[in-house]
Amino acid sequence: MKKQYWKTAVTIVMLTLIMAVCLSMAVYRAASCMALSDEAALLSGKLSFVNGNAQNVSRETIADEKPTEQSVTRPLSETPTAPAETAEKPQDISHSGDTYPVKALKISNGNMSYDNILIRNTTDVDLDVESLLSADLPFSLEDNHEVQVLVYHTHTCERYLTEDNGEYYEDYYPRSTDGDLGVVAVGEKLVETLKEHGIGAVHDTTLHDYPSYEGSYARSWETICAYKEKYPSIKVTIDLHRDSMTTDEGVKYKPTFEHDGDKAAQIMIMAGCDSDGGFDFWDENLIFAMQLQKKCEDMFPDMTRPLNFGEYTYNMNFNNGSLLIEVGTDVNTVEEAARSGGYLADALAALLRP
Repeated sequence: MKKQYWKTAVTIVMLTLIMAVCLSMAVYRAASCMALSDEAALLSGKLSFVNGNAQNVSRETIADEKPTEQSVTRPLSETPTAPAETAEKPQDISHSGDTYPVKALKISNGNMSYDNILIRNTTDVDLDVESLLSADLPFSLEDNHEVQVLVYHTHTCERYLTEDNGEYYEDYYPRSTDGDLGVVAVGEKLVETLKEHGIGAVHDTTLHDYPSYEGSYARSWETICAYKEKYPSIKVTIDLHRDSMTTDEGVKYKPTFEHDGDKAAQIMIMAGCDSDGGFDFWDENLIFAMQLQKKCEDMFPDMTRPLNFGEYTYNMNFNNGSLLIEVGTDVNTVEEAARSGGYLADALAALLRP
């Protein structure tokens, strides 16, 4: 009788354990499939991550604050940044807590293609890509040493990882006033390489998003107006950012490609238009954006995510040489992103000084 009792008890325990294992495997597989479906949708163009938001591809405008057109002269913060402005910069301290995976992939979620370039057009504008690529640039650089390119950051505190180990900690905070950890380092590499090509460039490191994130575009508009007043020769303004892509399961994506055996962050060139008026020369900016996209792909295959063309301005209505460019995401490394900054400068130089 006792033997029968123990046999029954053991059988029940074994069945319970088996059911628990099966249930955990089912939950794991479901989560994995959801992550994979996110990635498949991203690659196919059915899902888009822009500024950290996962959304179905539609004709919706990317939400952000609208820039002001008020021109206010303010102090300029050219590199190196004044010590007073970095007094509160945190150190890259050790992290703790659970870890989540970082996944590298090449993003190709465009809905248009031409030759070796992809475009994601979320407007009702019919694009003649061939004509845009063959058109004359709306501006030209002078053969002198005057400052003709301004690189700045509306969201100056956007940062990257410092190590490529395939994971990030749950307490990772992707913002820092330490420029060496983020987009400022990319801007430095971009400007440094442009100067090596003989192109006069200046890098602004003003913290437009600190201590307050709200109003960043209004403040960066004031900055570019002040630079234009100081350097009337400026023809090109580039607002350098980084993106963020995180699934509900905590997986973060890093858009990555390789060139000569080195990993680098994919970039996304953004060009906007305004159907309500007030941005009458958007088509000229688009010529610049499209030709830069082509030059990047010709020189560094897979360097670019699809060119993002939508109904927004993001201070690109400053002049016909204004672009917003996203370099990687928050889980690319600083090294990968800075490397892309150098490649971007090479492509810009080849386009503007053929």
